[in-house]
This record gives sequence, structure tokens and C-alpha cells, in this order.
Amino acid sequence: MPPPRPLVPAFLARGARGAVVAPHHLAAEAGLGVLRAGGSAVDAAVATNAALAVVAPNACGLGGDAFWLIWDEANRTLLALNGSGRAPAGLEPAALRAQGLDRLPLRGPLTITVPGAVRSWADAHARFGRLSLPSILDPAIELAADGFPAWDGFIASVEATAELLPRAGVDPTGWAAVFRPAGRPWRAGERVRLPALATTIGHLATVGLDDFYLGELAERQVAALAAAGSPIRLDDFRNHTSTWSSPITVDYRGVTVASHPPNSSGVVALEILGLLARFEPPAPDAFGPDGPTDPHWVHLGIEASKLAFADRDAHLTDPEAMTVDAAWFVDPGRLADLAAAIDHRRSRVPAAARNPAGGGTVFFAAVDADGNAVSCIESHYMGFGSGIADPATGIHYQNRGAYFSLEPAHPNVLAPRKRTLHTLLPWMLLRDGRPWIVGGSMGGDAQPQICAQLVSAIVDGGLDVAGAVALPRWFVEPEAHFEPPVEVRIEPRFGGAVVEALRARGHPVTPVAPFDALLGHAHAIELVDGGPARGGTLAAATDPRSAGLPAVW
Repeated sequence: MPPPRPLVPAFLARGARGAVVAPHHLAAEAGLGVLRAGGSAVDAAVATNAALAVVAPNACGLGGDAFWLIWDEANRTLLALNGSGRAPAGLEPAALRAQGLDRLPLRGPLTITVPGAVRSWADAHARFGRLSLPSILDPAIELAADGFPAWDGFIASVEATAELLPRAGVDPTGWAAVFRPAGRPWRAGERVRLPALATTIGHLATVGLDDFYLGELAERQVAALAAAGSPIRLDDFRNHTSTWSSPITVDYRGVTVASHPPNSSGVVALEILGLLARFEPPAPDAFGPDGPTDPHWVHLGIEASKLAFADRDAHLTDPEAMTVDAAWFVDPGRLADLAAAIDHRRSRVPAAARNPAGGGTVFFAAVDADGNAVSCIESHYMGFGSGIADPATGIHYQNRGAYFSLEPAHPNVLAPRKRTLHTLLPWMLLRDGRPWIVGGSMGGDAQPQICAQLVSAIVDGGLDVAGAVALPRWFVEPEAHFEPPVEVRIEPRFGGAVVEALRARGHPVTPVAPFDALLGHAHAIELVDGGPARGGTLAAATDPRSAGLPAVW
């Protein structure tokens, strides 16, 4: 295979002993510092996630969920770790329907599921960690206590949430005490301090992460959640576990694409790629600064995405409740039939979506000097999530439970202690059974579509990771909740010819701003010539749509 073709080298950093990528540069530096101190890729990932919980609380935090892919170099094994939470044991859909609800609200206490991220930190660290928790969590504690500069994305999200929560019927008092304490917008560069969160992370560093679920901190959380109206109780925390499993994979033109199995949306990304693999791609020179210049390739990607989301809506939920297994989504015979049904000339109008849209997420990755690699994604779902925050602990909570349905026949119907469908998906590309590229993106329902576009740009277009993450993007989604996913959001960097060709095929196209964060923050690390474990190097890139910078050693 020829060397990757550079496109936007300004976003590429090279190193030989370690790399971290994240949507905020201070978090990536925290992870790199842990690598320099002798930490593993998992240590660096935990440090990065903890720091992101401080500097990017608009997208993640201790009250969220996480999905991991971990390459264990010593055993030449790729593992999946499910760090998603479960519905409270006392939350019954029949009771909610009896109260007059036909669907769960998008915000508020009923949308909070047990936070799974911190348990996944504990489990990953117990298996692959090298450094002590204080060494790993100290950067986050320092950022929370001493403060970080308010940045544009954080400021905009705070203001949007301050306006949204009262309209959603959520009391913003606790949230505002943590994230808008002066009662006014943050000024760019103003120092943001989160002292309660610093104390909480410091407590976990001292007594251990299990305290989040089993000890004093669990009791404090449950009391605060109950006061906010959540049905989560202490047993919900105490009974929560992560799940280790094997990744799911699909072949894309000789490259193995791996992602996390359900309840992650990894199967959606792999189905899109499995469909695209059945068509001839454009020539490599069609992938450039203006995006794929072949509108037919974009059309095929959009139509493949519609098919994959229809399968998601029909089947994806907690794997213990699914009626099909993960392999069904990428079954070669089924994919061949679906691909043959795609109209090459016209947009198809699919059935209405059966799940809500939206997202607010962070993706980060780390590779250490021994060749261990982590691809991890963590989220509160919609920005600041439920809007419920505890000023005493500084923890705010996800609204991932809003994804549950109250329809009895819906595959993702709410049930006690059930895991909901997740938009989150980490991914890796492997060649000859070894990691080649570690990647992922935030972006809600755009995530699997972004994954497919990046993989195509790298494999079909021969771009390097920097060029791939900077490429203009599109994604298809419903215009409103529970409508058919036909609206194509597209960056105008594609150029008018592509946009007009899509419209001529019947696609409703809405241009967004160039480098709009709506199109996700994607980041990636390439293990060049096999990476450090094989005498090679690392190339890292962060998305110009984010506040990230690649950190390498």
C-alpha cells in the first residue's frame, strides 16, 4: 500500500513513543503527561477522560457513559469494554404511561440512567493500569481546582443550556450554581473553576473509584438525585457493572474495521461500510480539500446510512433484549441484497425514525510506547445532559434514558435495569490483525456516517489521518424527532456541483457552516509501520472543528 497522501498537514503531529488525541488540548496534554510518566494507554485514557470532564463538561463527565476498544499488545488481542449505565430498577414504563406520558422527556430527572463511565475507568485500570490513581487523576484535579480558560464551545453551550432548561421544565438552579455561578455569560479566556468537582475527583483518587458506586460518594449522589426527582436508588449504583466482550468487525477492501457491539451503534457504522464495500469507489484523486468530488459516492453513502438506521431502529437495544445478534447487521448475504436494492439515481424516503436524534460527546484515543492502544468515547448525550447537577459534588448527569421508548412493542422499550440504545461508537482499523488507525468521533447519529466517510477517505482516497479528519462532511438525519431521516446536512466546502447533483437525485440538502461542529469532532492516531511495538512511529490528528491539538511524544 502506498504511503498516506497528506492533505492538511497543519493538523498532523508525529511522535515515536506515545500519542493522545482529544477534543480539548488541555485534556490531551494531561494524557500525554501520564504516558511520559510511564503510564499505559489505559492510564492515559482515564487521565484524558477525567480532564475532559473538567474542561468539556458540556459534552461529558463523571455522570456519563463510555465505550472502549482496547488493544492489548502483550496478548495481541482487541477487547471491547461496555461502560454504559442501566435504567433504575424502580422505573417502570407502565407507571409512566399511567401518568399520561407517551414518551420520556428529553431532559430532567426521569432521563438519568446509572452513570457507567467511572466504573469503566476502574475496570480498565484494574486490568491494564500501571500508575496509581492519584498520578492519573492529578491533572484533572488541578484543572478543576485552579481553573481553565473559558473557551468558545463551552461558553456557547452554557448559554444555550441556561435558556433551554426552563423551557424543558427543568429547574436550572443546581446546574447554574456549578456552571454559571456569576449569573452571566463567561468571558472568553475567563478562568473557570469547579472546586466541588476537584474535591470529588480528589476523593476518588484517594479512596478508589469503587467509592463512586459503593461508598460515601454513592450515598451522596443518590441523596442528591432523589432530591431532584430521580428514581435511582443506592442498589442501582451498587449493582452496576461494566461488561467485557469482543469487538465486531467488517472487512472494507482488505482492511478490518472494528467497533463496539450493541448496545453501541458500532453495528450501524459497520453496516454502512459493508454496503459501500459492494460498490466501486471513486479514484483516489476524487478525495481532496473539496471532499469527495463524485456526487454518486456521496449519494451511495447517504442511501446506505438510511438502510443502516432503519435496521438500528428495528433492532438495536440492550444486547440481552435483542432479537438478532450483532453479526446479523453485517451478514454478507443480507448486505448484498440491501446494496442491490439501492437506487443509484434517486433518493429513497425511508420509514419514520423510531428514536430521537441529538448528541453531545467526546472521543479520545491513546497509544503507548509498547503499542497498547485505546479508542474511547464518553458522553452525557445532549450537551449538559439531563440538566441535573449537584453543587455539593460538582457531578452532573446524562440524559441517555431519553432514548428509551414507552411503546410496549418498541425494541428499545424502557425496562428496569436495562441498557438503552447508544449512539456512541469507537473504532479501529486493523491490517494483518494489528492496529493501524485508532479513531472515532462525536456527533450523535452522525457518528457512524462520519466513521464511514473517514474510513473511505483513508482506504479509498489514500489520505493520511489529518487529511481525513479535516475533509468536508455530510450526514443525513430527520428534520424533526421521529420523522424519516432524509435531510442531508452538508458543508459548503463540497462545492456547488456536488450539492446540486444531490438535489437532482431528490435529496433535501441543507448547507451548514464550514467546519461546523454539527458534523462532529473526529480524531485519529495512525500506527506508522506498525507503531512503537514494531519499531515504527505515530501520527496523530485532531479535528479542526474542535478545541483539540494532537499530543505526541
